[in-house]
Amino acid sequence: MSDVSSRLAPEKLTAEQLTLERGYTAKDFTALRAYVQRIAPAVIARTYYDPDADPHAATPGAMERHLNTMLDTLVQLALAHGSTVLANHLRGSIKQHGQAKLTTVTFRMVTEAAQLATLPPHPDHAIGAWLRPRVARRLKGEGIATLGELVAFCNRRGSSWWRSIPRIGPGRARAIVSWLRRQQTALGLTIDADVDSVERDGVPLVADELIEVRPATEVTKSGPSGGPSSGSARLTLAPLERLVVPHALSGADGENRSTAFCYIQANHDLDAVRAYLNRYRDQLKTLRAYTKELERFLLWAVVLRGKALSDLRVDDCEAYKDFLKSPDPRFVGERFARHSPRWRPFASTADGSAALSADSQRYAVRALRAAFAWWVDVRYLGGNPWTAVNDPPVIQRASAMKIERALPADLWRRLRSELDVRCAEEGDCRSTAQWRESKRGVQWRAVRAAILLMGDSGLRREEAASARRENLKASVYGTLERPVWELTIVGKGQRERTVPVSAATLGALRAHWADRGRELDGAAIASAGVPSIAPRGPLLGPVIIPWTDAARRRHRTQRGDALEIEEAGYTADGLNRLIGRMLRTLVETMDALSLDERVRLGQANAHAFRHTFGTQSVADAVPVDVVQKVLGHASLATTTLYVQAEKQRVLEEVAGYYARRTERGPAKE
Repeated sequence: MSDVSSRLAPEKLTAEQLTLERGYTAKDFTALRAYVQRIAPAVIARTYYDPDADPHAATPGAMERHLNTMLDTLVQLALAHGSTVLANHLRGSIKQHGQAKLTTVTFRMVTEAAQLATLPPHPDHAIGAWLRPRVARRLKGEGIATLGELVAFCNRRGSSWWRSIPRIGPGRARAIVSWLRRQQTALGLTIDADVDSVERDGVPLVADELIEVRPATEVTKSGPSGGPSSGSARLTLAPLERLVVPHALSGADGENRSTAFCYIQANHDLDAVRAYLNRYRDQLKTLRAYTKELERFLLWAVVLRGKALSDLRVDDCEAYKDFLKSPDPRFVGERFARHSPRWRPFASTADGSAALSADSQRYAVRALRAAFAWWVDVRYLGGNPWTAVNDPPVIQRASAMKIERALPADLWRRLRSELDVRCAEEGDCRSTAQWRESKRGVQWRAVRAAILLMGDSGLRREEAASARRENLKASVYGTLERPVWELTIVGKGQRERTVPVSAATLGALRAHWADRGRELDGAAIASAGVPSIAPRGPLLGPVIIPWTDAARRRHRTQRGDALEIEEAGYTADGLNRLIGRMLRTLVETMDALSLDERVRLGQANAHAFRHTFGTQSVADAVPVDVVQKVLGHASLATTTLYVQAEKQRVLEEVAGYYARRTERGPAKE
């Protein structure tokens, strides 16, 4: 370490001057502590600094000079402002060794006496000045460059702020938030209470807290309409499961309450809403849709209209219909978990608006009319004001299905071939890059199985996600030379149907199951301490599961002493995201694709492969009634849309042939 005896005397260099000359951060003190403990400068530079952002960490020599200079500065401050015992110890060490020899204990005493040299954090400081390089690089990847931006990001995202950042798990996220909370005074910023809330079973305890909502007039002192001009005060809003309504607006004494014997046990409007939604407890997709519509309407009635649900009349319903065209900005926000205080009834679009389409407006009105009709039927309400309200006008489209997303036969064939190639790129895992490529192969095999299940059997994404091995079997109509497999699923409208499964799909499923450590045709591959079990479980399931408690609880659960493993499959949304991500990779990397084909493939989603089956099977002369049964269409008219699509394709191809023949001119004899 450098000699401090030849430097300026303490009385000639004040602490304030030293502070202005160099402000040290907490990261600098941590690095210096490692240096005192004889950690090599090269290791310190690599561990605590980013050579691109910190020039003093570019080489081991520069790092050592920086640490020595810092140590000299702190020793000078300790001599000037530390205790007499510490000052005498330091002077004796300098006199004996020519420099200050510090132990861990004396280093801590020096840093405590030299706190004037510590630079307080500021919102404009780069995150790299306070956080370790690897963490800082990951945050920068999300566009977070300063401490102020980090606080804003955490407050905007809530307790799940870290989930979109690679390798920032709950433990590291908790440490970052804890440090930010300690620096709130210096930063002049506040970390919201739920950003690092305590969790139970993966869900923040804040989700158990009930929230009472009140009319906007009590917040903004505006009129009862509560329109966009009523003020910009933030309203207190809550989803249905956490909602509490003031007694005066609860509907306990609503004007529209029926005087006859009520068939449901409902003392107020919230009870009636929950009783209605309970009818759909076994239809999760319908339950989510109706919950969204009813909680939006209930919040609007209480907060913006200042009325109970059972007090509303026709003019109120008409007002809500107008509200759907342009929701109050205070009801609109980014998508957040329902337990987050940032949750809002309407999700904003890319341009920040939340205007619903005409179809969505019509759906909302019809859903509310049906709910009110049920309340009248069970004698909770005396009448249904929605019967006097017209549906919002919508354009009658020729086809509600976007069958134009179906892939052409040639592109569909090449996509299948490319998937086979990607699935075969396994790697021998002798290096990190090869191990990553091996993981990539696992993902490709999962995607191939999903795409073929939808493209060869015409499944919807929800049906593919819920398909199970115990419902897949060899058909009695097959032979040894030509085996036929069939899969029984429960589709839209809770209708059960059986679809054929191709040999290519079976092969893809076998490879995917092997990645999951199981055999599709026989018993599971036994692992250490876990006996083999019969082939049961979801046909499609994630192989790579995040190391989080919530993910582990969802995907692997142990039942009793029998060590039975209950494996969870993909959700419909998770499957759609996986397919979309891998298709984007193909668009960027697949060879011999024209610009039009790349656009076509880039626009495809999971449902496009169901449409591909419909168009390709019709084009190959499969009877329309057979295609209808495989796709599970309630009406043959829906299936005939694929026939129209095939006619359009034929006409377009022939028209192109005519155009090319005209360009070449008349044929010569």
